[in-house]
Amino acid sequence: MKRELKKQIKQDELVSGFQQASHWTTTHGSEVKVTAAVVAVVALAAFGATSYLGHRRSEAERAFVKALDTFHSPVSTELPEGFEPPPGPVFASAAEKHRKAAVEFDEVARKYRSLDAGRRARYYAALSRMELGEYDTAEKSLSEIAAERDRDVLEASLARLALADLHRRRGQLDKAIEDYRRLIDDSSFVLPRDHVLLELASTLEAAKRPAEAGAAYRRLVEEFPGSVYAPEARRRADYLAGAVPAQG
Repeated sequence: MKRELKKQIKQDELVSGFQQASHWTTTHGSEVKVTAAVVAVVALAAFGATSYLGHRRSEAERAFVKALDTFHSPVSTELPEGFEPPPGPVFASAAEKHRKAAVEFDEVARKYRSLDAGRRARYYAALSRMELGEYDTAEKSLSEIAAERDRDVLEASLARLALADLHRRRGQLDKAIEDYRRLIDDSSFVLPRDHVLLELASTLEAAKRPAEAGAAYRRLVEEFPGSVYAPEARRRADYLAGAVPAQG
């Protein structure tokens, strides 16, 4: 009996709730319509913003890929004789290619700076200028990207490695050596360290510091025995061991 009474009470409460809701909706019809309209507008705006952002990202990626194709395009003077060039542009010189690539990457970076494609374009624009020998401009851009570690760890790591390569190209070997050493021992650097060790060792060789170069090659072999660079590093370490006079 008590169970049936409780069930009846619950049913009465439910019916009463529906009746109250129906009555409120009837007496507040204009408020309900306004609320529904606001919800619809907000939902439509959210959908529109998502669609717009997706469209922008697609545009940015297409523009970036186009610039990247230019960056990797062949140069006629570098093609083997009788070799049929791949589809796409073929440039008369590397300088012509990299000038065009720099302009295209700059445009992507300008229009889509806040998107991933825009940030990648800044990095590649700096690489293009490095290939053109515009070292000051390239160094400024790479330094700015390298400073943004909290924003994009991968792009920052790429920029820091490119800075070390730039210093080496400029003949600033001691500066490049310090750059490589910092990268190897920095836990925030996310690129393969065996490659950096190889660059460090070869730069030490170029700087006429064979003992330190040999140590770097040996470290590569010991810490990364399975690396694709290990066989060459072992050969260079053995060669330098025979070339460096024994200390005593």
